Amino acid sequence: MNIELIVFDWDGTLMDSEARIVTCLQWAFRELNYPEPTREQARDVIGLGLDEAMQRLLPAGTAAVRAEIAQQYRRYFLGDTQIPSELFPDAREILDWMTAQGYRLAVATGKSRVGLNKALTETNLHGVFHATRTADETFSKPHPQMLLELMDELGARADETLMIGDTEYDLQMANQAGVRSLAVCHGVHTPERLLACKPLACLDSLWAIREWLDVHGCR
Repeated sequence: MNIELIVFDWDGTLMDSEARIVTCLQWAFRELNYPEPTREQARDVIGLGLDEAMQRLLPAGTAAVRAEIAQQYRRYFLGDTQIPSELFPDAREILDWMTAQGYRLAVATGKSRVGLNKALTETNLHGVFHATRTADETFSKPHPQMLLELMDELGARADETLMIGDTEYDLQMANQAGVRSLAVCHGVHTPERLLACKPLACLDSLWAIREWLDVHGCR
């Protein structure tokens, strides 16, 4: 295995944003007088694009109603909610190590472009990634287009690319793109769900990725 490009999911993989996403989703439904999703229902759609998340959370609603709730969610999430979203432990260190090793790094996320840029600015990670894709720029996960576009932009073959994520949507996207994957189990989907997608491994921390690459990354 000769890995050249490593593509990260964002929410639940690099950033611990579960509480902020879940709370803002519940607030948006409540503000517009619709039954708010449970914590488990809200957690389950993390990783999808917002339009796809709304379809799952309110399948009987009209497109206009789902769009209204989505807009309210954006206002809450991008505003000053006092609910922190922080990088997982060792995130910056593992990214710096990968850069020093010569890996090209990218992000494929269900966030919007505005949301990702805000997160990159707040974490001072803007210059770390060679390319990024968001769900409002192309098809949402688990469609493979996001990953295919990143590989095309950065000149990497599928057999040189590794996808790292915390949801089955990340791993399903990788499978459909013909890309190998690693799962991290500190996010929102259970190890059982992740392992069903047949990643190369299911790791319990970001630092464990370095240890795995030391053995398998051919650097």
